[in-house]
Amino acid sequence: MAGEQAAVDITPNKDGGVLKEVLQSGEGEEGPLHGDKVYVHYVGTLLEDGSKFDSSRDRGERFSFTLGKGEVIKAWDLGVASMKKGELARLTCRSDYAYGEQGSPPKIPANATLVFEVELFEWHGEDLSQKKDGGIIRRNVTAGEGYQTPNDGALLNVHIIGRVNGTVFDERDVKFPLGEGSEYNIPEGLETALEKFKKGEKSVIKLSPKYAFGAEGNPSLGVPPGASVEYEAELCSFEKAKESWEMDQAEKIEQAKTCKERGTQFLKSEKYKLAVKQYKKIIDLLEYDAGLDDEKKAESQSVLLAGHLNLSMVYLKLKDYSSVLEHATKAVGMDSNSVKAYFRRGQAHLSMGDPILAQKDFQSCLNLEQNNKAAKQQLMICAQKIKADKLREKQIYGGMFEKFAKQDMEKKKAEAKVDTTEEKKSEEKPEGVC
Repeated sequence: MAGEQAAVDITPNKDGGVLKEVLQSGEGEEGPLHGDKVYVHYVGTLLEDGSKFDSSRDRGERFSFTLGKGEVIKAWDLGVASMKKGELARLTCRSDYAYGEQGSPPKIPANATLVFEVELFEWHGEDLSQKKDGGIIRRNVTAGEGYQTPNDGALLNVHIIGRVNGTVFDERDVKFPLGEGSEYNIPEGLETALEKFKKGEKSVIKLSPKYAFGAEGNPSLGVPPGASVEYEAELCSFEKAKESWEMDQAEKIEQAKTCKERGTQFLKSEKYKLAVKQYKKIIDLLEYDAGLDDEKKAESQSVLLAGHLNLSMVYLKLKDYSSVLEHATKAVGMDSNSVKAYFRRGQAHLSMGDPILAQKDFQSCLNLEQNNKAAKQQLMICAQKIKADKLREKQIYGGMFEKFAKQDMEKKKAEAKVDTTEEKKSEEKPEGVC
């Protein structure tokens, strides 16, 4: 066969466990990387007697797997990683790189050496986007160490090279807390990818505009509007943030206070999404405060109440009214005298088209603060909307009733006309006709 080459030992230790013969050369220099989704055809036979035990070609369907993740036998992870697009190779796989002492009954006996003819068609990077829309693609260049990955708030030390249309627009070492990348010109998609990195990992990350700098681009970096970008990122080191279960109650309260301060800073800077993240951490830290003494419990509840109130305010600015209702209602449950909670819940009800419920909340504000001008103004707006809604309903239903009445009248007239006609016909019938 054209392009056929002598068998080569491709095992890391050169122990002869996987021998590869290229039967047909592939194209280009690039091959699949660790974590890529690869698509192949294969035919598997036993070395001992040449009997075929499996074939994707017979099924007429390409086989796919994620390279380097242990989804297939070790020989395949090694063999396919060494191939180019369009390459056809024969892999002779010793049992310890295949199915070992157990085999894979009934077709593969114990300690069997296997032979696979594998053809590589294509590969795609790992899709890290939550919606699996292909907007965040990772291709691993160097595997990281161990199993730990950064958590939210972890301090990252990263080297990045950003490119747009092949031109470098950003190259630097940067330290930042995971979750606050936008403060450091780190796009959302790169942060999402870094959550999956291990220490020392180096990967290429391709981002669609949605996960990069959006329709606006980033003029300060020279990224044009609506541009897809590519980053080469290396996670040099990271310090994990302390998890809530690692803290005692006193530490949780102090951490929650810090989150409250950070959230307020973001709120004042109109960085609402970052503010939400900080305020949500307060809820996660303090929602369950079992075992606190009265003094600490009062302190915890005060910070927790502030978290719910501030979330209701930020969600109003983001026009996420259902979330406003959720957190304002929780605030009311904690403090039935909270004017802010009633007022924000009233605003949410009004924005969602329910002036009657809004009216009740604004009235609660006035019951607590008789001179609250903002609540009085909102009550006037509610009254106007309720009046307008009633007038609109009257017009809608009034028109319907008039329509039905008219239809009834026309029906009765028609019935009366039919009755008159029948009577007239009856009078005109000749004698003897039934």
